[in-house]
Amino acid sequence: MKPGVPPFRGLTALALALGLSACQMVTPTPIPPARPEAPPMQSAESKALEAYYARVEADLVDRGLARTDGGGPDTPFSRRHLIENFVQIALYNEYDVSSGFLVARRSESRLRRWESPVRLNVSYGETVPAEKRRKDQAEVTSFARRLSHLTGTPVTLSTPTAANFHVFFVHEDERRALGPTLKELVPGLTDGLVRSITDMSRSTFCTVYAFSIDNASTYYRAIAIIRAEQPDLLRQTCIHEELAQGMGLANDSPSARPSIFNDDEEFALLTRQDELLLQMLYDPRLTPGMTPAQARPILPEIAADLMGGES
Repeated sequence: MKPGVPPFRGLTALALALGLSACQMVTPTPIPPARPEAPPMQSAESKALEAYYARVEADLVDRGLARTDGGGPDTPFSRRHLIENFVQIALYNEYDVSSGFLVARRSESRLRRWESPVRLNVSYGETVPAEKRRKDQAEVTSFARRLSHLTGTPVTLSTPTAANFHVFFVHEDERRALGPTLKELVPGLTDGLVRSITDMSRSTFCTVYAFSIDNASTYYRAIAIIRAEQPDLLRQTCIHEELAQGMGLANDSPSARPSIFNDDEEFALLTRQDELLLQMLYDPRLTPGMTPAQARPILPEIAADLMGGES
């Protein structure tokens, strides 16, 4: 499934006139204290999307999809599966952005990851309710600790100015207005990539972009966009998938099971195999910039160390 402050709300100025009649003093009516500005309202289009995503989640659960168990006896995988899934997910691209636009095209890539601490900042659209914010903040905080433990790279929450990974929970109208913020956070971001976010179709629940400098393989900034209209489980799914992909597992594979890096939506949350993929990605025996041919000879040793006798 597939930055920074949210857009500012407009301010309205109200002019008051006091009238005086001839030869008569008029006592002005006391001006009542200014009322707090009403909070912005979620648009009708956004509310319609909220109902749509509620139906999507219910349908997935009814069909036995969006599993939260991380895999079990019905989803065995071997070292060979782990290696092949790693190659497909970490060393291939899902999209081509060479034209400045997002084009679905699978292509060979290089190993990409962060070499510096990841500093997350979470921003919310003004119409996102406080209860959703509390749940999402708690989930991001918990998942950041999990990513840090798995990768050995510090992943912590930070302020907007110090952050290098920006996560946005926004409703439809707020996402459409994110363009200037995105360009401020990532100078040089093309109009085509901005529109891929501001014009997202409803079939895209969330997305993430990670950036390197001059086509290098070391990330220095990332932005994730998560639709706030989604119910709890779909938002949690987006947190797991987009933050994990933003760490460097950038592709999906139809053969990966159990895994969230598979568009079949069988699993909603990070699985045991996904944890191993993250550990492999940040193993010091691998280095950013490696091609599939360079990484493959090293992967069997790493997989054996992680899985022991599970061949």
